[in-house]
Amino acid sequence: MKVVISDTLSEEGLNILREAGLEVVYKPGLSPEELKKEIEDADALIIRSGTKVAKEILERAKNLKVIGRAGTGLDNVDVASATEKGIVVMNVPGGNTLSAAEHTFALILALARRIPQANASVKSGIWDRKKFLGVELNGKVLGVIGLGRIGSIVAERALCFKMRVLAYDPYVSPDVAKDRGIEIVSLDELLANSDFVTIHTPLTKETFHLLNRERLSKMKKGAYLINCARGGIVDENALYEALTSGHLAGAALDVFENEPVPPDYPLLKLDNVVVTPHLGASTVEAQKIVAIEIAKQIVDYLLHGVVRNAVNVPAITGEALTVLKPVLTLVEKLGLFASQLIEGAISSIEITYLGEIAKLDLKPATNALVKAMLSPYLKEDVNYVNALIRAKERNIKVSEIKSESAEDFTSLIRVKVMSSTDTVLVEGTIFGKNEPRIVKINEFRLDALPEGHMLFIFNEDRPGVIGRIGTILGKHNLNIARMYVGQDPMKKRNIILLSLDQPPTKEALEELKKESTVYLVKTLEL
Repeated sequence: MKVVISDTLSEEGLNILREAGLEVVYKPGLSPEELKKEIEDADALIIRSGTKVAKEILERAKNLKVIGRAGTGLDNVDVASATEKGIVVMNVPGGNTLSAAEHTFALILALARRIPQANASVKSGIWDRKKFLGVELNGKVLGVIGLGRIGSIVAERALCFKMRVLAYDPYVSPDVAKDRGIEIVSLDELLANSDFVTIHTPLTKETFHLLNRERLSKMKKGAYLINCARGGIVDENALYEALTSGHLAGAALDVFENEPVPPDYPLLKLDNVVVTPHLGASTVEAQKIVAIEIAKQIVDYLLHGVVRNAVNVPAITGEALTVLKPVLTLVEKLGLFASQLIEGAISSIEITYLGEIAKLDLKPATNALVKAMLSPYLKEDVNYVNALIRAKERNIKVSEIKSESAEDFTSLIRVKVMSSTDTVLVEGTIFGKNEPRIVKINEFRLDALPEGHMLFIFNEDRPGVIGRIGTILGKHNLNIARMYVGQDPMKKRNIILLSLDQPPTKEALEELKKESTVYLVKTLEL
């Protein structure tokens, strides 16, 4: 079996693949055209951040069974296209956690004491102590955006420096953070009160340009910004303006929206900016760990059919997967739906299996549900294997209930999600052999196919409301593919679930929210 490796990989990982009898094609730095040629007859592909695995590349793969990322991030892989072709995508979550956290703190210290600038000055023959006056970390406030594994380690290090730590993370309860000496606050409060702000969240459609011009302007005057997470979370043009205007004292960036950055990139010209070329995971220890682990995972899958740390398939046998696949599809849809609908940090997830389905071993389904619920925010940091661990880290209680009796359906899955401020209940079933359907949302019954770009509307039940909603969407060139309505005639309230051909625009959403009969509007991606 042929394994193509298109990015650098430690020798320890290469040796594991060779000793297993696999044909190893080690060609770091392949161009897209060269990769297309090599991948045609490959059984596995191992990458890091340098290779972009787009749909057009996957289309050339005839035998590809698995893609392995020697690291965590998978934003350079078209996971949806890989899944469609039946290709397993796996990563090594946690392999570079400590490395990334330490690099973050190195940049915080570099900013605080102006170390790169002072180093360059002395090496150029200038000895000027006054020019490089720094600031102490003791007593300063560190704002951590994203309190996952890396963010948590950075926070721990900051507390050792006697810093006060604020955090923004909608998936972490205040009680869990408090036990660590961290205060959970809103994003605006964090920005307004932090002397240093560090980012540790995945890049998603919600976090793209999370720190835009408006939010950067809300940062404390004279504050510092550090980004070792993902390029694109910070609007770099807006950051340039904030730095040149004097609003921010400095920034340290290990990642950029487009890499590599050109030599004439404006941010590189600023003396108050420290940059590194995506070095967060670049330590001897981290590279050895991820190389060994991904090599073992590839060998296990190709030679023994064992799946570990896959982001698009649970770790179960092929026979079991065939039986459970419709169930897994349904629970993931229910999980994605509930996680996007609920307000506040999730405190508990309860899944109930009713009817014929209750006779199956449903642990993989419960794992898939939790993964789906956490993935909109944690992205590739959560998978089918570690989902329950990630939930426990966030003090989210997960419970599974089974009953072989079901009233209205042969099989029914009920998901109840609670936060400190909200409760969402959603029920689903499988029509035919494999068609997932949502049949209840809170107290509203309906029959909805959960897929694509969806719009959830909670409104007053009055004549003409649906017509006005349709008119607003039509005005903004948004086509309704399907519409589902759940009604509560006693309270004269409706929920409307619309399937759209494209995501709704910001302008359309704002106009819908101004409609007097509409209580709530939410966009959902299923």
